[in-house]
Amino acid sequence: MEQGAARERAAERPSPPSGRAARVPEQVARGEHTHGGWDEDGYGAGAPAPGPVPRQVHRHSVRDQVLDALRTALVGGELAPGQVYSAPALGERLGVSATPVREAMQRLAVEGAVEVVPNRGFRVIERTSRELAELAEVRALLEVPVMLRLARTVPSADWAALRPLAEATAAAAARGDRAHYAETDRAFHRAVLSLAGNEQLLTVADDLHRRSQWPLISAPALRHADLVADAAEHRALLDALVARDLTVVESLVREHFTGSVG
Repeated sequence: MEQGAARERAAERPSPPSGRAARVPEQVARGEHTHGGWDEDGYGAGAPAPGPVPRQVHRHSVRDQVLDALRTALVGGELAPGQVYSAPALGERLGVSATPVREAMQRLAVEGAVEVVPNRGFRVIERTSRELAELAEVRALLEVPVMLRLARTVPSADWAALRPLAEATAAAAARGDRAHYAETDRAFHRAVLSLAGNEQLLTVADDLHRRSQWPLISAPALRHADLVADAAEHRALLDALVARDLTVVESLVREHFTGSVG
């Protein structure tokens, strides 16, 4: 009788949800006692659930850092157009495994900076001056009408708030830091276009902007004076936007796009 009652009590105990064997707490696996049976997710009550999320967040953080480093190397000319780079070799240079490098390179392939070379790695795209001119034309078609509309409607105080971003581009230009200039240049343009309140516009414009910053085939070294002059256009553009001088706004934006920096 006692054995039958014990079997009945055992049958009444909750068992782990189907298909959750891999999520059994370690205490149970070792035969240790836990209180409260199983929770609704299949973990022993009172036992900490295994946590892959922190590891995933860390991995994505590494990938993002690698992506930033590779973008900087591309803009700065450390990764040369036409050259093939393997993920393991780049990972060794960056002090990381090949996996986050491959993930970052896949993103750069989407952005048009590199292309996949099967069984070898990634080749930096060889862009031409014609491609740069085409990107400038598309950017002008997209952004000039938006900036003219903003010049008519945005209060002067809102434009004044963008002065620090313009000064950041000037500071990067003064140092001759082309990679940092590329970042601050995009930040300035994003801030201007964000006043239109159109997220799709921001996404498309930022993609075009980034593509226009990848180096050309055998591009000559950028002159310091050119970088400084390009940065000065940001300040002049803000002045024209505050004054609502539509003619100057259009002229400056078109000239900025056709320049070699961004």
